[in-house]
Amino acid sequence: MPPSSPEQAFDPSADPHRVLVAGEALIDVIHRDGTTREHPGGSPANVALGLARLGVATSFLTAVGDDARGHAISERLTGAGVTLLPESWSLPTTSSAEARIAADGSAAYEFDITWQLPRRIAVPPVRHLHIGSISAFLAPGADRIEQLVEELRPEASVSFDPNIRPALVGDRADAVARFERLARRADIVKLSDEDALFLYPDVRADEAARAISSTGALVAVTRGSAGSILTAGGSTVEIAPVTVQVVDTVGAGDSYMAALLAWFLEAGLDTARGLSPAELASAGQSAARAAGITVSRAGAEPPTSAELAG
Repeated sequence: MPPSSPEQAFDPSADPHRVLVAGEALIDVIHRDGTTREHPGGSPANVALGLARLGVATSFLTAVGDDARGHAISERLTGAGVTLLPESWSLPTTSSAEARIAADGSAAYEFDITWQLPRRIAVPPVRHLHIGSISAFLAPGADRIEQLVEELRPEASVSFDPNIRPALVGDRADAVARFERLARRADIVKLSDEDALFLYPDVRADEAARAISSTGALVAVTRGSAGSILTAGGSTVEIAPVTVQVVDTVGAGDSYMAALLAWFLEAGLDTARGLSPAELASAGQSAARAAGITVSRAGAEPPTSAELAG
């Protein structure tokens, strides 16, 4: 059947629990202790993987090449139960990121990435759309992401993790404007303290979170070893970090995002309005546990539902 437009394909009654993640997938070329290895990555791809490992039915729209790296990404995701949309095979070669891991486990990245999407995409029935990272800012695909949000927003809730890479977002003012357009349409916004500093350098991260949440969104700000804060409906809670031996921080924020979203969906919520402080704490603690498991092992390896429950 030929691809149709999202409006033609969308039928939320067919599978109201399915999530669509839309964004980049790439190969992380990881340099550490004098060695180099390749591993599938990309923030949205990691979120899709994390959701699937937590038992959430997940489809993924991305842009990869029909090459060895593209197939490595596909095998990793589909092996976990993610459905890779056929329109994802749209690039001549798969994008990559060079990650250099420091002694403390932190990662510094350099990117070789192309981000574009076909105009016509057969979107599966979804209850929720997750977007973010490079794909939400990098032309020409970023405009298509905004279109997907507009097309699906009347029937699907939306989550957004900007995961900002300053070298790739272009003009800062344009990036802030795009962030704010997407954040206004999101039910969940997750950002790091570094994202908050880039977007709003003159205010504290918790103040930025409260301002963003004024539209009715649940806003989470991750702060590394300082834990995280969650804000919704005028309530703010602080979540302590999970104490673990850190191997590296690759994928920690993505695991946090996936677990936060899984909690949100499991609770059967369509918006963040009316969440109590206890519910915010429960969501944040689940997300923190997921991030703690991920940083305790090498690479972006989010937990399964059994690991998170344990």
